[in-house]
Formats: sequence, C-alpha cells, structure tokens
Amino acid sequence: MQHLLFLLPISLFLHQIHDIGADGCDPCVRDACRSVTCAAPELLTKDDCNCCDRCLSIEGEECGGRDETRARCAPGMVCVSRSSFRSGTSSFSDGTGFCLCEEDGAVCGSDGRTHSSVCALRLQSWKTQSQGKRSVHKVHDGECTFAPVITVAPKKIHNVTGAQVYLSCEVKAIPTPSISWRKVTESPKGIRLFEELPGDRVNVAVQVRGGPSRHESSSWVMIKPLTKEDEGNYQCHATNMVGDAFAEGSIKVSEHSIRRMKKNHHSSSEVIV
Repeated sequence: MQHLLFLLPISLFLHQIHDIGADGCDPCVRDACRSVTCAAPELLTKDDCNCCDRCLSIEGEECGGRDETRARCAPGMVCVSRSSFRSGTSSFSDGTGFCLCEEDGAVCGSDGRTHSSVCALRLQSWKTQSQGKRSVHKVHDGECTFAPVITVAPKKIHNVTGAQVYLSCEVKAIPTPSISWRKVTESPKGIRLFEELPGDRVNVAVQVRGGPSRHESSSWVMIKPLTKEDEGNYQCHATNMVGDAFAEGSIKVSEHSIRRMKKNHHSSSEVIV
C-alpha cells in the first residue's frame, strides 16, 4: 500500500509532463484563443505553440520577451535591444526590444510617396493589395522628388510712399528649389515683361531661407523706402530639376504728404493725407 502511495505522485507528475509536451506547450484549445486583427494579412502568423493566431510586429513595435507571449518581427526586420539605443525608461515589459528595419534610409515608392524605410513601403504594399489595389514597389533610394508647390502666395499690399513693405512666399519641393522675384509690367502692346529683382534698385532687397517646415523654403522681397515707381505686380518664381511654379502679389502706392493748415485763434493742427 505504501508503495502505491509513493508511485501515485510520480504518475501524476509524468502525466503532467505528457500533457505539456516536449516543446513546453500546453494542449491547444483554439476556443480559448483571442481574436486578432493585423495591419495586413501577411502579418498573421501562429504563436510558438502553433495554436493561436498572432500578429508579427512592425517597425517600432515590441518584440522578444521572456514568456510565451513574446512577439516576433515581420520579415526584413530585426529585434533590437532597447539598451543599445539608450531609450531609458519604457512601457515595454522586461526582456523585450523593438523591431527595426534591416535596411536603413527613406525610399521613394511607385505610389509617389516617400516611405521612411523599405519595410514601411512593404507594409503599405500589403495594405493596398488587401484593398484590391496595385502593389507598391521601390522606385529609388531616398525621398521622392516633386516640382515646387507654392504653399503661401504673396499678398496684395496698399501703403504710402516712404513706407517699408514686404512681399513673401513659401515653397515646398524636393530637391530644394531656387526662388527669385520679378516685377511684372506690361508693354504698350500688351506683352508681359519681367524685371529680375533686386536688379539695380537700391531700395529693394531679396532674401531666401529654409523652412518653416521640412522641404520648404521661404523668400521675401523688401522695399524701403516705397516709391510710386514701385507700384505694380510682383511674382515669386520657384524652380528645381523637376519643374517650376509661380504666384503673384501686388503693391499699390499712395502719395504721402503733409499739409499745414493755417492757425486760427482756437488751435493749430496738421492733416496727414
């Protein structure tokens, strides 16, 4: 009897080992699996026990881990330790890292968009194909080029002689465009004529700088002092290897004069016109 009592725990232990399996997995109960929805069908996979559905992680998402819930990266990516990037504190659980694309650098896709990496492009291609659209492939390394687009056009200004005025414009393009200003006039025969600025005008200055956001350039023309001859239309013209664009503003100038009125016995005053 004592021998039977001794053998019973051993039998139960061996039975548990048999249930767990040589791979350390519990018996698969698919009804207990949670439903998952992946960013793309190609990211759907099985867990390490080949039982429940799991989504492969994409760039920046969690991977690794010490338990059965550890995540795996999608093809073309590697799981990188957080410590190697000195990320400090994180919401990630212990023993995990994040997925990083094996190929570094932005790429231009056949959809005309710049993707942060070839992995991001591949994900976008999977998404478009799942929607019944064409796949997206890499056209070339680096960002997509596009012709200048005027994001902020010059305005219409009305001021008086002697004042200081600005006309400005903002342009977006890749590669960075060159920006120039022209004064637009019209010949007696109705032909538009363009005068490159600043030219020999001592009261005109032109400046160009980067920004305010990425791939944008800002430029402005300053006129000081404003004269009646400065009245007219002004064109901001941007060009790069892909194309060009332009937008126009205008300046209207009124004469500035001071008339002194005769003093009377009540008061004296000045009227500015």
